[in-house]
Amino acid sequence: MARLARLAVAGCVHHVLQRGIDQRPVFRDEADFRRMLADLGELCRPGALALHAYVLMPDHFHLLLTPEDGLGLSRTMQALGRRYVRWFNQRHGRAGTLWEGRFRSTVLEPERYLLDCMRYLELNPVRSALVADGATYPWSSMAHHLGLRVDPLITDHPQFWALGNTPFERQAAYGRVCAAPLDPAVLAQIRESTHRGWPLGAGEFLDALARKTVRRLTRRPVGRPRRKPLPQLA
Repeated sequence: MARLARLAVAGCVHHVLQRGIDQRPVFRDEADFRRMLADLGELCRPGALALHAYVLMPDHFHLLLTPEDGLGLSRTMQALGRRYVRWFNQRHGRAGTLWEGRFRSTVLEPERYLLDCMRYLELNPVRSALVADGATYPWSSMAHHLGLRVDPLITDHPQFWALGNTPFERQAAYGRVCAAPLDPAVLAQIRESTHRGWPLGAGEFLDALARKTVRRLTRRPVGRPRRKPLPQLA
């Protein structure tokens, strides 16, 4: 069966996940983390590809971003992957691939899912027991969104700006969002849609998305289609 084409839509928010092969570390020390952030800074620029949130974990990373055109996402991720692998291999005296395969991604409806996806990313180090407080983890955008530092990589999404009229109001509101438990059903939806590549949204969002892409947006029914009943003979 042919692999379904990646869903990449200009002007839409995408959640991107890239894992290391066999769950091996892709960031071994501070220099590796800093190199990835430097590469992201060169490749993710407002007006071409806006980065809204990120987290770099030892064996994978997540990005939340909006490409200006449909090809921008794949171009950026390919350039990022090649550039970082070349540097990583040279620095650590290794050869071969670093990633488990092509990156995974989904398009999401920001009004419903952007803030939940942001905190899912930024609280990843807490769920993995790397830190007790996500704001202290140096390789994510959480400290930026809580007002603890200014991250030049980040272009805040309008949904984040809608949290308040001032930076203090937005940061305090986002802190309350992060302090509340994430609905397990929403968490499962975020993970499933990212791994499978199906859009995360409903109703008018999916209708509008269908007008922007020729790619199928929903799963086909499992199993053989039902046969229509034969007409009754008179």
